[in-house]
Amino acid sequence: MSATTENQPLPRLATREVLLRKRRGWFFGMTGDQVVKYLFQGNAAVSIIVLGLITFTIFKDAVGFIPMNHANLAVYRLAGLEYVDLYREQVTAHSTMSRYLADIRARQLDILMQQEGLTAAAAMARLAAFDDFANKFADTINEQETLLGTMSDLVTAVKERQKVAEDLMVARQNLLGGMQGAAPDRAAQLQKDAAAIQIEVIDFKAEIQPVLALRPELVAANASQIAAMREIAAQAPKFADAELSRRMGKFQGFVQGYFKEVEVIAGRMAAWDQAKPIGWLEAFNAFAFGRKWVTASFWQDWYGIIPLLSGSLLIAFLALLIALPLGVAAAIYVNQVARPAEQKFIKPYIEFISAIPSVVLGFFGIAMLGETLRRVSQIPALDWVPGFPMAERLNATTAACLLALMAIPTIFSLAEDAINNVPRSFKEASFALGATRLQTIIHITVPAALSGIMAAILLGFGRVVGETMVVLLCAGNRIQTPDLASGLGVIFQPVHTMTGIIAQEMGEVVRNSIHYRALFMVGVVLFLISLLINWLAQKIVRRYRISIG
Repeated sequence: MSATTENQPLPRLATREVLLRKRRGWFFGMTGDQVVKYLFQGNAAVSIIVLGLITFTIFKDAVGFIPMNHANLAVYRLAGLEYVDLYREQVTAHSTMSRYLADIRARQLDILMQQEGLTAAAAMARLAAFDDFANKFADTINEQETLLGTMSDLVTAVKERQKVAEDLMVARQNLLGGMQGAAPDRAAQLQKDAAAIQIEVIDFKAEIQPVLALRPELVAANASQIAAMREIAAQAPKFADAELSRRMGKFQGFVQGYFKEVEVIAGRMAAWDQAKPIGWLEAFNAFAFGRKWVTASFWQDWYGIIPLLSGSLLIAFLALLIALPLGVAAAIYVNQVARPAEQKFIKPYIEFISAIPSVVLGFFGIAMLGETLRRVSQIPALDWVPGFPMAERLNATTAACLLALMAIPTIFSLAEDAINNVPRSFKEASFALGATRLQTIIHITVPAALSGIMAAILLGFGRVVGETMVVLLCAGNRIQTPDLASGLGVIFQPVHTMTGIIAQEMGEVVRNSIHYRALFMVGVVLFLISLLINWLAQKIVRRYRISIG
C-alpha cells in the first residue's frame, strides 16, 4: 500500500504550487515574496538600530555635562572669581563710556576735515580741548583697574592650584584603575605610585580673605572716582553741531547711570556669599540661557547656547524667507503655467543646484557674494537701509543667501510633486465654474497641495538648520548674541551657529572634557529641535487634512 502511494504522481495542484515556487525563487525554504518581505523588514530594523545608536551616543556623552558644569561653577564661586567679576562689570561700564567719547571724537574730526575743509594738523589742534577732556575722564578708572588686577591675580592663583589638585586626582584614579587585572608586582607598584601623589586640599574661605580685605580700598576708590567724574563732566565741551550736542547730552546721561550702577555693584559685592551652594538648576540654566560661549580661557570657561542658538535661528529663518517664495513660486509655474519645453529646461537646472558641494558654495560666498554685498552696501544712495554700509562681508545675510540657494531645490521638488498630485478633476471643476487659471491656482490647487507644501517647507528648514560648511565659512563666526537694538540691521551682523561650533571645535577638544560634553549638549539641542519641528508639522498637516475632509 505504501509503495503504491509513493509511486503515485503528485496531485495536479501540488505540482502547480511547486512550479510557482520555483518561478518565484526559492531561498532557504522561502518564496520570493517572503525574501523581499524579510529584506525590507531587515532594512527597516537596521535603520531603527542605527537611529537608536546615534541617539544613545549623543545623549550618553552629553549627560555628563551638567555635573561637570556644576563643578565648574562651584570653583568659580569658591575661588572668588565671581566676586571679582562683579567689580569687573564696573570697570567695563566705564570703558564703554570712554569708547563712546572716542566715537564722538571721530565724528567731530570728520566734520572738521570734510565739511570745514581743515587740514589734519589744524583739525587735531581744534580737537586738543576735547582730547584733554577725554583723557582726564579715562584716567578716573586707573585706581579701579589697579585694584581689579590685584584681585584677579589672587583669585587666579587659587583657581590654578585647584586645577592642579583636580588633575592630580585624575592621575591617582587612573593609577588605581590600572590595578585591576594587573600582575601582583605591577599592582603593588601602581598603588605605591598613587599613594606618592600628594594632593593639596585648598581652604577656599581662607584663600579668599586677602581679596575681601580690599573692600575698604574699593569703597574709597569709588568715592574718589565719582567725585572726579562729577567735576570733569561739568567741564564737558560744547559743540555747535546739533548731532554732537545730542550725543554729548546722551553721554551725560551715561555718567549719571554709571553712578547708580556703582551703588548697585557695591551692594551686590557686600551681599556676595562664597558659601552659597550652586544648584543643579543653576548649572543647567547656565547652558540653556547663558549668553557667553568662552572656552580655553585663563579666567573662566562659559558654555551658554544662546549666542549659537540665536545665530542658527536667525540664519535659518532669513534663508527660508528667501527660499520659500522662490521655491514654491517656481514649482507652481513649472507645474501649472510653463510649457513642456520650459519644464524640460527649468526643472533639471533647479535640481542641479543640489549637486553643488556646499564647500564650493562657501568659497563662492567668501570670494564673490560677500564682497559684492559689501560694495553694494557702500553705495551712498542706499544709506537709508538699516545696517548699511555693512561692516563685514561675512555675516548672517551672506550665509543665508547661500543656504536659501541650497534649500530651493528641495522645496521646489517636493512642492512640485505635491501640486502634481492634486486630482485633475479639481482643476477641471474650477474651470467649469468659470474660474480663471490664476484663481484656480490660488483657491484650488495650492490649498489642495498645502500638506505637501508644508512638508517641503519643513524639509527645507531641516536642510538649512543642519548645514555646516556654508555657515562655517560665510557667517562670520562671531560668538555673540545678535544685537536686536539695531533693528533690521541685525541681519548684517556676523554670527556663529550650533553646527558651526561643533565642526570648528570638536576636533580640538580633549575627549570626555567639559568642553567635549558641551558640544554634545549642543548636538542634543539640534536633535530636539528637529523632533519638535517634525512633531509640529505632523500636527499641522493632520489638522489641515481633517479640516479639508
